[in-house]
Amino acid sequence: MAGAASGETREPHEGILRRQSARESSARTYARALPIVPVRARGLTIEGADGRRYLDCLSGAGTLALGHNHPVVLEAIRGVLDSGAPLSVLDLATPVKDAFVTELFHTLPPGLADRARVQFCGPAGTDAVEAALKLVRAATGRSGVLAFAGAYHGMTAGALAVSGGAPDVQAARLPYPQDYRCPFGIGGPTGAELAARWAESLLDDPKSGVPRPAGMILEPVQGEGGVIPAPDDWLRRMRRLTADRSIPLIADEIQTGVGRTGAFWAVDHSGVTPDVMVLSKAIGGSLPLAVIVYRDDLDTWQPGAHAGTFRGNQLAMAAGTATLAYVRENALAERAATLGSRMLTRLADFGREHACVGDVRGRGLMIGIELVTPEPEPREPGAPECGAGGPDGRPAARTPHPPAPGLAAAVQRECLRRGLIVELGGRHASVVRLLPPLTISDEQAEAVLDRLTDAITAVARDHESHGPDRRDHGGGPRR
Repeated sequence: MAGAASGETREPHEGILRRQSARESSARTYARALPIVPVRARGLTIEGADGRRYLDCLSGAGTLALGHNHPVVLEAIRGVLDSGAPLSVLDLATPVKDAFVTELFHTLPPGLADRARVQFCGPAGTDAVEAALKLVRAATGRSGVLAFAGAYHGMTAGALAVSGGAPDVQAARLPYPQDYRCPFGIGGPTGAELAARWAESLLDDPKSGVPRPAGMILEPVQGEGGVIPAPDDWLRRMRRLTADRSIPLIADEIQTGVGRTGAFWAVDHSGVTPDVMVLSKAIGGSLPLAVIVYRDDLDTWQPGAHAGTFRGNQLAMAAGTATLAYVRENALAERAATLGSRMLTRLADFGREHACVGDVRGRGLMIGIELVTPEPEPREPGAPECGAGGPDGRPAARTPHPPAPGLAAAVQRECLRRGLIVELGGRHASVVRLLPPLTISDEQAEAVLDRLTDAITAVARDHESHGPDRRDHGGGPRR
């Protein structure tokens, strides 16, 4: 047959991939690194059109809190479909929306839940970021925004302007504290203290060139920035800093929310109550949904100040209600904290035996492994060895090695060969990221770690076999 002669009958997924490459835009992202054609999925597992099975630790970039096709989500969707209810209702009130808002408010930090308002936005998280920025500008009458180096808030113009890769400066950029690549070369509590002082100085210095802004937007854990958890004390400091100066604090919980970090919302770890929370991804139970929840005194908008045709997605609201309730009732956030801690411990032990693993970090089931060029860098005369004491007696920060995006990409490919789907992130796309569903079992977690560590070992062995001249200084945008 003609089809058989072309090979497409034997391997239909190859034809699908070829047509995707020919038809879709050059902006496509995940499809480049993950050349698979999913046809079935359940929980952690995806089955491709070629019959191969994969453990999915991408989870729709954190969208699938309960994994693929969880029974409670499917039941909620079928319930709406079978009821004859309208599927899209703009911003009209419906029983489905009322149930979603009630469940959502039940999970919010206490200081916000008692006086919250909710705005349904377009279906993507980036639109919710746009709404949050518009909200605080309208409420304060100011226009500037404080954002952080390494941030990622979406792909629309306003969201990009406050992200770390902004091509034009439209927001004042502050240092985000981290240990391995501390902007001050110190790390730890001292590095976080310096980052907080920098923010205070910028706001209080009349000659800093930064007038009082409309708001501060931050991620409690930077995801695309490389899986960098904000220190709890630093986050509390940012809350005091903004509250004392009447600057609304916006917490971007698009990827960190719904139990991902080991608390229902990542700000819960620090006890911080933001003025605005930006929510998407997991709140829709795998379907598109985005909202902002904010303090009622900020609700100065006029009717129609922020709108969107698809903000009344009834299927997403029903799936979201089921997901929020299931995570809450089954203590999946606590489960993520316990299992995530075990996974981080095993990965940290593994990393100490492999020079190409620069850092292992994360919170809950949001985990990152930064790969580096393992050869030691030349040290300036008199500089302390990694881990040696500094001149003031405090431990000196580790000297970070150069990022290795080529190694990270190789690890991603080796993981895929072993049936494991992982994401890359970080400033130079050198961080291998794990975002498994909160329903992952202990046995599945061990299988994920076995495949990941085996892939890293294989890539490290190959790198070493080619000698020290094969250094990895590549990088640049991955999308």
